[in-house]
Amino acid sequence: MKVWEKAEKYLSGRRAVVLAAGLLLASLLPLLWLGKYNVMCIDDYDYGRRVHDVWQETGSFAASAQEAWRQNMDFYQEWQGTYISCFLMGMCPMNFNYHIAWIVPVLMIGMFASSSFLLGRHILVRWLGCEKAGASFAMALLLFGFYQVMEAPFEGIYWYNGSTHYVLMQSVWFFLLALASGSLWAEKKRRAYVCCGAAAVLSVIVGGGNLVTGLQAEILMAFLVCYAFFQKRERLACVIVPFLTGSAGFLVNVLAPGNGRRGSIDMDEGYSAVKAIVLSFYNTAVFAIRWTPVFMVLLWFLLLPLLWKWMKASDREFSHPALVTAGAYCVISAMFTPTLYAVGMTGLSRVDNIIQMTYYLAVLFVTAYWLGYFSHRARRGDSAAEAFGLFLERAGSRMTAVCLLLLMAVWVLTADKNTYTSISALRSVAYGEAQTFYREALARYEIYTDESIADAVVTPYSERPALFDFTDLSEDEGNWMNLAVARYYHKDSVKNVKRDTQ
Repeated sequence: MKVWEKAEKYLSGRRAVVLAAGLLLASLLPLLWLGKYNVMCIDDYDYGRRVHDVWQETGSFAASAQEAWRQNMDFYQEWQGTYISCFLMGMCPMNFNYHIAWIVPVLMIGMFASSSFLLGRHILVRWLGCEKAGASFAMALLLFGFYQVMEAPFEGIYWYNGSTHYVLMQSVWFFLLALASGSLWAEKKRRAYVCCGAAAVLSVIVGGGNLVTGLQAEILMAFLVCYAFFQKRERLACVIVPFLTGSAGFLVNVLAPGNGRRGSIDMDEGYSAVKAIVLSFYNTAVFAIRWTPVFMVLLWFLLLPLLWKWMKASDREFSHPALVTAGAYCVISAMFTPTLYAVGMTGLSRVDNIIQMTYYLAVLFVTAYWLGYFSHRARRGDSAAEAFGLFLERAGSRMTAVCLLLLMAVWVLTADKNTYTSISALRSVAYGEAQTFYREALARYEIYTDESIADAVVTPYSERPALFDFTDLSEDEGNWMNLAVARYYHKDSVKNVKRDTQ
């Protein structure tokens, strides 16, 4: 019994937060270390070409930024309306220094992890009445789990263009939502107004990003406005202002002339609005199963007794668990709708990364809400709820400690060392795959930057980290990626040919 008492004492309060934060940091270090061997690829070349040319000619960052905005306006008229994403994609850091690609995972992990943590902690504390230390512990563990089973690590961490369009924009949205919600809960008006002003600025950025995040922002900001109207009318303006600025930005995005022109030449056909919505609900169930492996189930069971304790001590009402569950399901479903409507498909990995994290957040919040509901029913004498709570309280420390040990065992001892991202990254660096890949990437870069070579011929990578699963250049010099690299470095052609066929 003393062992479990010690475990329960250690897994509570600040010690638990330090433990969870240490685990999260330890899991992220290999991902950042692997980032040392990151390189630019795929759309980075197409979106960065004009800015790279200006930088090479002038060496002026201001002139490069101006060219990125001019390109952005051209895209707005001819290709897509995402006026913030396109500008940022043009400002790829590798346009200015090829060797600085390591900053991409630092930026993407830093933004997404911090924004998810801030928003999740805010909702747990303010909306659900959880204690601050408990909320920090839960969010650190949730982020640890997410980064281990992330749907597409390369597209969400290392690839600048793809991660900027989705992960970075979703990060800004999470910050915005925390600020807008924070304005409703702020005790001082001045703080509420500051949150409102910051949220209004960020909402314009979110409105000019990808449509998946933009649609989610419209739905949840509308919910905040309705909530403020009925519950906190004195703060209604604090959420209306960012809602209106965000809606204006979103309309500017979707009404761009380029969207229509792109749709007229795009071979992909989407579903009708009604069918896209129906299929969104179906795909939410499909992907929820896919995104709930044993690893995340163990993490959920680990948190269950702790969430019960925190929600039992909460003074919130927890009166509508079915509505909260349905609402969360609808929000996740809405994130599948834009791609179903536009191109008639789901499973775009760079999109799935942000839906996956939203799903995990929703599961955490809905679980906490239901536990709050049952704990309050137990107070009123509901025998079933009381028995369930008694079980969690008696098994609490044992259940949490055992699940934590099992979680660590599954993480470290899994047979396929590429199953979990941190283990895969560590393996790639330890075995020298990352170093070999980077040396060969630099050899390609020397060929690309050699002005005496008009027709560049490179060889396939002999080794490549499992997390760097991007599509490489083709043997066909007419392939769109080969053409992008050729235009970027002003070559007549670029081919990727095996050594024995050169």
